[in-house]
Amino acid sequence: MMQDWKQQFAMAQAAAQQGNIASCLDACQQVLDAQPGNVDALLMVAGLLYSTGLLSAARQCLDQARALAPNDSRPLLELANIAKDEGNHAESHRLYSLLLRHLPDSAVVRRNALTSLEYNPAVPEAERLQQARAWGDWAMARAGGMRPRPPLMPEALDGSRPLRVGYVSADFCQHTVGLFVKDVIGSHRLDRVAAYTYSAGRVDDWVTATIRSTSRFRDVSALDDAALAERIRQDGIDVLVDLSGHTGGSRLAAFAHRPAPVQLSWLGYFATTGLAVIDAVLLDEWHAPPGIEAHFVEPIVRLPRGRFCYVPVPFAPAEVAPPPFEKNGFITFGCFNNTAKLNGPVIALWARILAALPSSRLVLKWRSLQDGKLRAALHATFSSHGIAPGRIELRGPSFHADLLKQYADIDIALDPFPFTGGLTSCEALWMGVPVVTWPQAQVVSRQTHAFLSAIGLPELSAADAGRYVAIACELAGDLPRLKDLRGGMRERMRSSPLCDVKGFTRMLEDAYLAIARRYAGHP
Repeated sequence: MMQDWKQQFAMAQAAAQQGNIASCLDACQQVLDAQPGNVDALLMVAGLLYSTGLLSAARQCLDQARALAPNDSRPLLELANIAKDEGNHAESHRLYSLLLRHLPDSAVVRRNALTSLEYNPAVPEAERLQQARAWGDWAMARAGGMRPRPPLMPEALDGSRPLRVGYVSADFCQHTVGLFVKDVIGSHRLDRVAAYTYSAGRVDDWVTATIRSTSRFRDVSALDDAALAERIRQDGIDVLVDLSGHTGGSRLAAFAHRPAPVQLSWLGYFATTGLAVIDAVLLDEWHAPPGIEAHFVEPIVRLPRGRFCYVPVPFAPAEVAPPPFEKNGFITFGCFNNTAKLNGPVIALWARILAALPSSRLVLKWRSLQDGKLRAALHATFSSHGIAPGRIELRGPSFHADLLKQYADIDIALDPFPFTGGLTSCEALWMGVPVVTWPQAQVVSRQTHAFLSAIGLPELSAADAGRYVAIACELAGDLPRLKDLRGGMRERMRSSPLCDVKGFTRMLEDAYLAIARRYAGHP
């Protein structure tokens, strides 16, 4: 009987992957009918429903699980994640705080709690830093305390052999990190860098295959932190690069064992790791304005050509669609970001733009927008600001290729804050859609600002809320400029540092070597 319901659950997973939500829900219900009172079955179904964007259905399963097992903390973790995705950051913060008191040694709870702070506009920088430091102290204690820095071999520094660079991530797949990093790893000059990749994830797809073919690929998903650190030592890594920070599947705690002479944080995270044995965070002048050092435990290295390098996916539409205002007769704004980024101040500011342009529309798209209760809540919030529900179109999930095609419906993208777009902003721009952003204090609030600066459009970055509204309205009122931007955006990007993979990779190699020489005491 146990095998039967697990097979049924596997059918539910397959249906979800195929985008067949009705079949997924039907199979989930069959699992629950076959296993009444089974907390593990409820949690498995809740996790699948949550990942599919069906937040309300997931919450029902979690509430049942809590009623059956009131002392089981696992439902609280998923409820905290759901609250975050609904933009209810006060509730998410409350639940994570409760979980931390009950499960202080849970790596998953600790990292989720830290990452959730980046979405919450009410959390001060001092609290983010304090929580990150607490995580760092916890990780160091678990690893047995501070360990000496392993020596850097002279031949790694004088060019006698390539620098051995290890990349650690759970996201070497069709994920934001995998898509940003795959071409950089594949562009390393073999006489300068020998790339090792330590994959902690369980997804194996075309991005994984690309990275496997261009690096010494290690599947470390089954290794604990100490075993992972030992594997890295055995490979003789000179520079170890974390690409996850505190995001899902992170193996940052392995860095506390100090397996490499130089340890860096780059790309997959957007704040201090809190870990004293990280020797530098790789940022740039746009992400890291003067004074931001006060928010970091680690030293900051500003890369001269930017922190990101963007290569469009091979299945992106070959051509940019005509501006939709031409056929619609009105401006359509859009945002395809995670609903966790749609907090109260964001919605209030977007409502000001819509109020100033009464004929305009707004399209929001994310997987959780197929959830009926979340849709109703968003429409109600916009209505409270005087914006009729008919002006807000909410779209659920689609396959990546289909999502890119939907930028044909968008004239101007509106960036959320303080957690701005990353890959989402690059893809909007590639599809010809200008993005209006508001960089603030957090590194994560400055991602789109960095992209716009790299491609020569810094004027789309606002200094304050009023300027954000003004930029959006000015763009909407200048149709010739909108059309020119749309038509020329791809060439603008192709000719910019943002899309120069070879130049970016050479710069990154220079940075690795310079940092390594610094820590080895070389000039």
